[in-house]
Order: sequence, then structure tokens, then C-alpha cells
Amino acid sequence: MFGMLKRLWRDRRGNALVIAGAALPLVVGSAGLATDTVEWAMWKRQLQRAADSGALAGAFGKLAGQTVATGTCSSNAPVSRDLTVGTVNSRLGVTPTCNVKTGADITNASWQAASSEAVQVTISTQRRLPFSSLFLSTTPTITATAIAAVVQGGKYCVVSLDNNVETGLSFAGNASVNLGCGLKTNAKGASAIDGTGSSAVTASPVAAVGQIANSGSFASGTTFQPYSSPETDPYASVPVPSTFPSGNCPTFSVGSGQSKSSLTANVDYKLTPDGYYCMGSMNLSGNVTLPSGIYVLDGGSGGGADGSLTIGSQANVTCNGCTFIFTSRTAATNPSSIGGIKNINGGARINFTSTSGGTYNGLLMYQDRRAVLPNGNQSNQINGNSSSTFSGAFYFPSQRVTFNGTSGMTTDCVQMVGWQVTFSGNTNISNNCPNGPGGFDGQMVRLVA
Repeated sequence: MFGMLKRLWRDRRGNALVIAGAALPLVVGSAGLATDTVEWAMWKRQLQRAADSGALAGAFGKLAGQTVATGTCSSNAPVSRDLTVGTVNSRLGVTPTCNVKTGADITNASWQAASSEAVQVTISTQRRLPFSSLFLSTTPTITATAIAAVVQGGKYCVVSLDNNVETGLSFAGNASVNLGCGLKTNAKGASAIDGTGSSAVTASPVAAVGQIANSGSFASGTTFQPYSSPETDPYASVPVPSTFPSGNCPTFSVGSGQSKSSLTANVDYKLTPDGYYCMGSMNLSGNVTLPSGIYVLDGGSGGGADGSLTIGSQANVTCNGCTFIFTSRTAATNPSSIGGIKNINGGARINFTSTSGGTYNGLLMYQDRRAVLPNGNQSNQINGNSSSTFSGAFYFPSQRVTFNGTSGMTTDCVQMVGWQVTFSGNTNISNNCPNGPGGFDGQMVRLVA
């Protein structure tokens, strides 16, 4: 018997089976943990996608002026249940807990400083793991957190408010434009921004809600931002004059070869209750020096006045510290009575600088936003020769603007806001801002954490 035991002890057959049996718990455990890890990662990813969507929805809501409050997710926009709770429920088969935080409630200290423009969404749920649950006393919790914020998107000198499926900004002919800041349009078309001909554009960033046409018109290094968030009207809060003098405002005309360096009350203008110069229209072909102030061109004055500005080819016009406002006392009932720039002839010598301070600070030309978009390609024409100077903002939110400045024209911190904006012909603009980059702050929504 002792001999048999010795032979059995020395026999090595079947050892692999014993070792495999001893290692089997480790192999099964590793496979189980690997399966749990894959499932956990998938559930975490689905939760994170829902949290990202919810945070982005909240930030886009804030950008659109909606109210986003700290609290649990609900069916109310902009943090939609469809983007958060509903998504997770349909994919995981469970209803998670969802919370929104704004302001000082945001847990990420880096974004508490930007609390007014940041939204944090946290989603969590408990999900039983098939293998690990054999050894865990409680069901583990999966949590995903995302923070989206409205961030700086660039500086824009030219903004097109056109929000249709068409071209909002265009460059044609031999236009050469160097703005020193960016361009943006709310147009949604496949060619929301388009450059044709021999145009050369130096501006960055170039942004559009729609697509930006593939063009060789833009300088090397230009930053393109298609499919951007819409830009808000930068002058939406600037009011249009609502009070007018009694009786018609006179038409102010200076013929070719004539000179005018002062204005006569009740002959050249009437004073509004706000202290503004009111004229039915302006037709300038001679040498004119206008005093500083606010000029209201009232298209509802009657007597042939159309509320427009016309400057002839031989005119020499100067106005330092001025704002020209195109409106109409009958705008509420007859918006087509609102005038605009009928023509500023390319041969004219013009020196215009905008008002400094007050309601119309920085605005050189302001058109009532109730103006009607003309049929066809009719546009407010801004031209000028090499001796012309423009400084200030052109605001035509409901109509087209066409800029045809010639080589050598000085533009200091010029900003343009129009329904559509076109640079054409032999335009040669080099926009200068002595005190730093001028323009409107652009905004975009981004996931930041």
C-alpha cells in the first residue's frame, strides 16, 4: 500500500486539470468584471450624452433669452425632458434623477464666475451590474455631469441680420476689404457668405448660421465658423425717436455750387421735443457743413418729403458728431414711408463722424427697424471718394446696404449692421480703430466641462 501511495505521489498526470480548476474562479471573475466594465462604460456614455445635450439646450436657451432655473429637470424648455430624462429612460429602461444648476450653485468653481451664462446638468441613476452585484450589498450609482456656457465667439464689424435661406454677406467685383475684425450673418443658406469676382477679404472670424461658400476671396489664415449661433441685434435696445414737431418738417436742399455752413430754424429744420433737427429729407450737392447733433429724417412729413438722404457727385459735406436717423411719424401705420440712403455718390467728398455719448453714441446712420425690405435688389448705397472719411456705425436692420468706397477712403472703426450687406465695385476699405479693435462681441455655445 505504501508503494502504491508513493507511485501516486510521483504521478504527474492530471495536474493541469487541478491547476485549471484552482484558477477557474479567477478566470470567471475576470470575465465577469470585464463584462461589467463594458456595460458600465456604455451606460456612462449614454448618461453623458444626455447630460451634454441637456447642458447645451440650457445654454442655447439662455442665449435665446429664456429662463433657466436651478432645480430638477422638467418637461419645460430649454433643458428638455426629451433631451435628458426621456433619452435615458428609453435607452436604459430606467428613470434617472436629473438636476440643473446655474449661478453660484454650479459646482465647478471655474465657471461660477460666468454663472449668468453657464448651465450645469447632472444625471444619475442606479443600475444593477450582472456579476459585481453578486458581491455588492448596494446597487452602484452612475453619474454624469456636463457644463455648457455662452462664450466669446469673436469680434464682428459687419453683421447681417437676414435669417432666411439666402446670402446675407457678399463680396463682388474688385472689392478689397480689410476690416480688422470679423463678419457674421444669421442667414441659413448654403452660401450664407459668398465672395465672387476678384474680391479680396481680410477679416476673421467669418461666421454664419448656414454654410460659407468655398471661395478664394478670403485671406489665408481666416477662421471660418459655419453653423454658428445667431447673432443678436447689437442695437436692438436703441429707441427710435417717437416725438415730432407739429406740422411738416422742411426738406433741406443745397444745390450744386451753393454753400451752407449754418441752419435756420423753421426754414431748414424744425426742432423736435427731444431737441433733434427734423427734416423731411436731405438733398446735398454743394458745400455743406452741418452742426453736430441728431438729424431726424421724417418720411411722414408730407410735401414730397421721403425721409431720404441724397448726396450728389460734386458735394463736399462735413458733419462731426452727428447721427442721421431715418424714420417716419407715420411708421406705425405706413412703414413704407420710412426712408434711407437714396444715394451717396462716389464723386462726393464726405467727412462724417458719429455722435459721442448719449442715446445714439457711436451711431452714424440709424434706420427705423420697422422699415420695409424693398423688392428686387434696391439697397442703401454708401459711396465715397479717396478724400472721404466715415467714422461710426451704419444700422439698417431691415434693409440692404451696399458699400462702394474707393481706394484711399478713410474708415475709422466703421461698423455695419444690415439685413444684407454687400461690398462691391472697386471698394477698397481698410478699417482703422486707433483705440483697439472695434466691433460687436460674438457669442457661441460650447461644452466647457
